[in-house]
Amino acid sequence: MPIFRIMGNTSSNNSSSTNSQQRRSSGYPGHRGTQNQRSNYGNYPGAGRSNATSSLPVVHNAPNTTQVSPSLPARPGSNNVVLQGTPVSSSASDPERPGAYAVTRTSSGPAQVFRVTVPPGVRPGSEFSVHAGSRRVRVRCPQTTRPGQSLQITLPPEPITNQTFLQVATLTAPDKECVGGGYAKMSKEVAKVNRTAVDSGGTAQTFLVTIPPNVYPGMQFTVTLEGQRFMVTCPPNAGPNMKVRIVPPTTPEEPQAAPKTQVFEVVVPPTAKPGQPFTLMANGQRVLVTCPLNVIPGQKIRFQLPVQHMVGNIKLSYEGNNGWNRTIRVQDLKFQWVRTENDQVVLDESEIDFNASAFVRKITYLEGNDARMRTGKVDFVPAHEAVVDSKLLAGDKTLMSYADVSSMQEKSLDEKTKWFENLCEQLTGEWENGHIKILVRRTSLLQDSVDAVMSLSREDLRKRWRFEFSGEPGIDAGGVTREWFQIVSEELFDPDRGLWLSSTQNQMCMVINPASGFACPDDHLIYFRFLGRIIGRALFDQQVIKGHMVRHIYKHLLGWPISFNDIDYEDHDYYSSLKKLADMDDVSLMCLDFTTTEETLGARTEVPIIDGGAMREVTNENISEYLEANLRYRMLDRTKNQMSELLLGFFDVVPEPALTIFDPNELELMLCGLPEIDIKDWEKNTLYSGLFESKTKTHRVVNWFWEIVKKDFDQEMRARLLQFVTGTSGVPARGFAVLQSNDGNIKKFTIHGVERSQFMYPRGHTCFNRIDLPTYNSKKEMFEKLKLAITTSAIGFGIE
Repeated sequence: MPIFRIMGNTSSNNSSSTNSQQRRSSGYPGHRGTQNQRSNYGNYPGAGRSNATSSLPVVHNAPNTTQVSPSLPARPGSNNVVLQGTPVSSSASDPERPGAYAVTRTSSGPAQVFRVTVPPGVRPGSEFSVHAGSRRVRVRCPQTTRPGQSLQITLPPEPITNQTFLQVATLTAPDKECVGGGYAKMSKEVAKVNRTAVDSGGTAQTFLVTIPPNVYPGMQFTVTLEGQRFMVTCPPNAGPNMKVRIVPPTTPEEPQAAPKTQVFEVVVPPTAKPGQPFTLMANGQRVLVTCPLNVIPGQKIRFQLPVQHMVGNIKLSYEGNNGWNRTIRVQDLKFQWVRTENDQVVLDESEIDFNASAFVRKITYLEGNDARMRTGKVDFVPAHEAVVDSKLLAGDKTLMSYADVSSMQEKSLDEKTKWFENLCEQLTGEWENGHIKILVRRTSLLQDSVDAVMSLSREDLRKRWRFEFSGEPGIDAGGVTREWFQIVSEELFDPDRGLWLSSTQNQMCMVINPASGFACPDDHLIYFRFLGRIIGRALFDQQVIKGHMVRHIYKHLLGWPISFNDIDYEDHDYYSSLKKLADMDDVSLMCLDFTTTEETLGARTEVPIIDGGAMREVTNENISEYLEANLRYRMLDRTKNQMSELLLGFFDVVPEPALTIFDPNELELMLCGLPEIDIKDWEKNTLYSGLFESKTKTHRVVNWFWEIVKKDFDQEMRARLLQFVTGTSGVPARGFAVLQSNDGNIKKFTIHGVERSQFMYPRGHTCFNRIDLPTYNSKKEMFEKLKLAITTSAIGFGIE
């Protein structure tokens, strides 16, 4: 059911004297204010987080917002709802008030006419400069005019720059169970919109539109939203230039139509069964095809695929892989993860396979109380159920399709990055169409930055940004922006702030603090939404953040499968315990239940990992469920609210289809930058074992290894090698001498020599920073095998 939401007149001044939540001072760094404790900028009008609502009434059964055909006249409908809302903006009485400003330039008024005198020495046809009012312009002297004569010139209206201060938007709790941390309870009207959308099989989506000039209550006007025209009736108590929130009718998701297709023919593989899916390769892209019911192995079948950007004859070959692979579904051209065993797609994941089962986060987007700040729910689903669009639209323009992904996924990181930058440039608004000014003070940098970024809509997050430090004359030509991203991200990842902790397994990586709610009870979730937006914007602006996160968070951002191996990356002992339980003959002898022990502020508590977990014993019959519950808890549920806000903030900026060409290692390198690696320090603090223990650096294969690292590998490949062996591209501040292993102890980089006949490719052991290096016969062979191993380690290819 469509709704309106009145957001208030942009010219109104909403003071903070009665309706703002002030920050409180606290001995704990990072805490934000409450109403009774004012900060040092409480005197600014509207300072703090506003909980004000407009005085507009709730009106039911107003004219409907009706979708119309572009070729037909707009038509009114029925059953519309008008909601109360919070102010989006106010006039800025103090231009030095910290926060975010929407900056626009308009030309108004009649053209301006001036009379100027041609200066001495100016010849006909040449140009000269004159002052016309407050502007300095260049004029071309007419052929019939001489110096000293008077000319009349006409200038267009002088542009007027308008700055509108944006008030902070609040977070909306996605359900009743989510309380505290900065959440506001979802209003009944918004909850109704979300239920209607879910029931109809779509996703609720609202838009903020401006009522055109000369449109008053009861009058109709048209708007175009994502290529569709809608007729809107101006609600009561609204008028020209006011912001109105509308929700167009929800439409279920439909398969994407292929404008141009090509027929392909393939032989059904021997292991395929009628009605069951199998995978094949088409133009370098893995495709998921369902075997027809009347076809048996060995017969040929035909199917169609879009052929944008496909050139020449395409040969198809069936390919099996026991790992997880991303495919393209023929029926709707969406990406899907599949796992194959013996060349057969495995879709039945009812029983947990400790070595193969995986899950992917799924985000359900919901509308929030404020149109600028949507909310949502994040769940864990079996990996094969997770899908993502392969197509990205901007209005009526297609920015990317699955063919682009197919052509880019095998490119180098540098080529991928350039493609992504070009895509972001197309999504970023032009400077002339309005930009965002963010004004902050160094003394309250983080608080001012949070208020500024949390006042922006998703559209604002993709506009051009300009940063200013209060009281400083610096012009933002790039340096101010870089400094802001570095300082803000460094403060957020500071363990003393209580939001993140250094990983006990890898000192270079940060993990979300499960107890962040104890550290910042009033607003810790606001910080995670803020950080998600900052990470997304950093990708957009090619900026670097100061914080390496643990591996599974990058997988969550990309929507990659998460398995028990990801627990191993972060807690080897915990992983080993679960694996032993999975292999036990009688697990009931361990006297376990569905709980885990957490330590918060020195106190140990038992936490259920499923509902009623303390009352349920672990047996052979439910061990699969117990293992799955542990995976869910460790990788998502333990920090579910924090992770949800981080993901929501990230996707407020970055469209998910644009990330499908990257792997987790590449995403880390893009966000954190390529590290400056001291190769001499690296080599000096390397240990040797196995076949290299006696000869160490004098062994021929070891010499080849360091020659490749020093001369053949560039900065990116060295960083990837570190990721392959240590799990992160980060280097300890004190160098390789203090490199830690998964048990938290110092464990230096180790090269372990193995026989060439043992296995073909190098192996990385991130638990203890060791690379197993076969004794190759030549440097060329080592280079090829090492490069392939470290560039495909995140993709899941089987290379044994």
